[in-house]
Amino acid sequence: MFLGGDLGGTKTLLALAEINAGGLEIIHERRFVSADYPSFDALLGEFLDGFQIQARAIDTACFGLAGPTDGQKAQLTYLPWQLNAEALRRRFDIGQVTLVNDFAAAANGLSVINPAHIQSLYAGEPLAQAPRVILGAGTGLGVAGLIWENSRYRVIPGEGGHLGFSPQTAEQGELWRWLLAQHGRVTIESVVSGPGLARIYAFLGGRPQHLEKCPAAPQAETIGQAALNGSDPLAKQALNLWLSCYGAFAGDLALLWLAHGGVYLAGGMVAKLLPHVDRTPFVEAFLNKHEHARLVKNMPIYWLTAEDLGLRGALALAAARNDGFPDGLKLFPTA
Repeated sequence: MFLGGDLGGTKTLLALAEINAGGLEIIHERRFVSADYPSFDALLGEFLDGFQIQARAIDTACFGLAGPTDGQKAQLTYLPWQLNAEALRRRFDIGQVTLVNDFAAAANGLSVINPAHIQSLYAGEPLAQAPRVILGAGTGLGVAGLIWENSRYRVIPGEGGHLGFSPQTAEQGELWRWLLAQHGRVTIESVVSGPGLARIYAFLGGRPQHLEKCPAAPQAETIGQAALNGSDPLAKQALNLWLSCYGAFAGDLALLWLAHGGVYLAGGMVAKLLPHVDRTPFVEAFLNKHEHARLVKNMPIYWLTAEDLGLRGALALAAARNDGFPDGLKLFPTA
C-alpha cells in the first residue's frame, strides 16, 4: 500500500493506492481545507482513522508540499506546518516517508495522467526529449523543470515563484511601484497567484491595501467569476493584466530552460479560468521576447485540467521508492 499527498496553503489532497492486477489503483482519497488543521500530523491522523486499514502496513509515502525541503524536513510557506519525515514514519508506522516540493510532485505526475487532461494552448513545434518546464498559480506560484536523462525525464525542483517580478509594460511598472511601496521586494508570486489577482484588482481600483491584509483564494475566485460572467469590467481588466504577467513569466522560464519539450501550466486557477477566457494576453506576452522571439515561437504551451496532478505524482514517487514495485507496471489504470 502506498500513501501520497499534495499539501498546499489552501487545500490538501491525500490518497492511498495499492497494486492490483491492472496496476497501481487509488482505493481511498480525500480533500481537506488545509487551514482547518493546526498541523499535518492532525490532518493525516484523521485521514487514516477514516479508512480501515485493518493492520495492513503502508509501505512507502511521499508528500508534495508547497515549500522547500531537503527530503526529510520542511516548513510550508503559507502554513505553520512543520514536517519531519522520520517522525511521520514512526508515528504512523510507515515503511519509508519522503518529502518533495509540490511542483516536483506535479512534474512527476505528467507521465502518469490521462493524456486527455493535457490541452494545447499554443502548438509550437515540440521536440522529443527536449527540456520541459511546469508552473502553476494558486495560493503561491510553483515551478519545476524536467530534463531528459537515462531514458526518462529527471525533475529539477526549485522556488522560481520567488524570483523578482519584471514589469514588461508601463502599466505593469506602475503595479510594481504600487506593490513595492507597500511591502518592499516584489516577487513574481506577489502578482501571478490567487492573492496576486486580488492585488491587481485592488491596484486598478485605486484602493491602497497592505499585502499582508490582502484576502487570498476566496476573493480571487470571486474576481475570476465576475470577469467570466461580465458583471464587473474592472475584474475583466484585472484578469487580462494577470494573464499578461503570467504569460511573460512563462516565456522567461521557457527561455531559461530552452523548453522545446513544452511549457505546462498546472493548478486550479488554470483549470477553472483558461477554458472560459480569451487567452490572447497570455500567449502574446509569452511570445514577446524581442531578439529571441523566433526561438520562443517554437516552444509549445499546454494547460492541464487534472487538479490532482500533484497527488498522482506523489503516489507515483511513493511507488517508485518501493523495492518490491514491479518494473513496467501500469499506473492508475483506466476502464
